[in-house]
Amino acid sequence: MANRGPSYGLSREVQQKIDRQYDPELEQILVRWILAQCGGDVAQPAPGRDGFQQWLKDGTVLCQLINSLHPRGQGPVAKIQASAMAFKQMEQISQFLQAAERYGIAATDIFQTVDLWEGKNMACVQRTLMNLGSLAVAKGDGLFVGDPNWFPKKSQENRRVFSEDKLKEGQSVIGLQMGTNRGASQAGMTGYGMPRQIL
Repeated sequence: MANRGPSYGLSREVQQKIDRQYDPELEQILVRWILAQCGGDVAQPAPGRDGFQQWLKDGTVLCQLINSLHPRGQGPVAKIQASAMAFKQMEQISQFLQAAERYGIAATDIFQTVDLWEGKNMACVQRTLMNLGSLAVAKGDGLFVGDPNWFPKKSQENRRVFSEDKLKEGQSVIGLQMGTNRGASQAGMTGYGMPRQIL
């Protein structure tokens, strides 16, 4: 954690709300996937939110993860090295984030470097890793290791091709969105603004 004092008031409430979004069950799934995907190169983390954050904080695990989703020797992060220096760790995290964006994750689904390094928003880190796993399963290139049921299935394009005859046939049909000449009518309606008749 950064050298900051405790937060008070609204800042504290906001941080508590962010912390409640962290899912311990999702943490276990992500740890199992990362260990399976990276093989024996990665050690098991300490359980809990802080253990998960410390495990990923230096960026080496993340860089090994993104490299394992590419063919051997073609990984996007060329140099991975553990370092105790803060700027080196943050640089490796940002290399992972750039590689994840090139892999296909939307920029809006990617966490900020400080979210992980300072541990401010670990739920966002979990969402990014979940999206990465879902995308790896959806690519189906044989590089994903683990159980595909760990991740939600990404929707895929289902393009429809209609013949010219079918398209012309559809032009002669009046859809119900256009209205219909059957059913309810205005027969028997009185004009608007007429007073109610009391007998």
